[in-house]
Amino acid sequence: MPITLTRFFQHVTSWCWLFGNMLYWAFVSPFHGKKMRTNDLFRQMTLIGVRSLSIVFLVMFFMGLVLAMQSAETLEKVGGLSMVGGLVAAAVMREIGPMLTAIVLAGRCGAAITAELGTMRVAEELDALETMGLNPVHFLIVPRVLGMVIMAPCLTILGVFMAMYGGCLISVLFLDQDAYQYWRKSFELLKLKDIYSGMIKSVVFATLVSNIACYFGFIVDGGAEGVGKSTTQSVVTSIVMIIASDCVLTAFFYFV
Repeated sequence: MPITLTRFFQHVTSWCWLFGNMLYWAFVSPFHGKKMRTNDLFRQMTLIGVRSLSIVFLVMFFMGLVLAMQSAETLEKVGGLSMVGGLVAAAVMREIGPMLTAIVLAGRCGAAITAELGTMRVAEELDALETMGLNPVHFLIVPRVLGMVIMAPCLTILGVFMAMYGGCLISVLFLDQDAYQYWRKSFELLKLKDIYSGMIKSVVFATLVSNIACYFGFIVDGGAEGVGKSTTQSVVTSIVMIIASDCVLTAFFYFV
């Protein structure tokens, strides 16, 4: 078996072990009196959610502008300009919103988590936690994972509205449409399946991004150079997994 394939399965096995350990400390250990500190969770929710809000708004706003212009060019040929709002809403809610939000979180928060945990590994702070009787997974990983899983759907919903607002600007300023008509059509064509599929995707993406970031932070080796290498691997792996899992989830929702 090639060395690269062997290392791949080693990474998968180690990541699955870390993920299972995280699930235990997040959902089983509280029933045994080992609760997570809520201050750590709220701190991570602030760092991941609140401080990512501006960049998510900016990215989704421009995406709404692009989608409206691209769809208008095609819909105008078949006399369907009134459907621009519905197309933007459905596309962003079902597909683009969760994916772009997750990619933003991977680049901004995932990289920061990997670098932070990697620095702690290099400085032997993780070993010090274990010496003090504190489990690093419970103390460090669980708040970061839960913080991202909680905030990702919130960011996705807010980003969707920002993208719809961008589409509304294009429709009103350049397509001579009424704003009320745009929003009415948007919500008329937006189905319940689009909403819950988008929310499920955002939770899955956030779970993958946060766990991958923590994993690569935990396996850092080689000092500062190792931290940089693991951070790069974390972001690249997260983006690949976001796209791969999106393909699987889209197929699932399509056939179900």
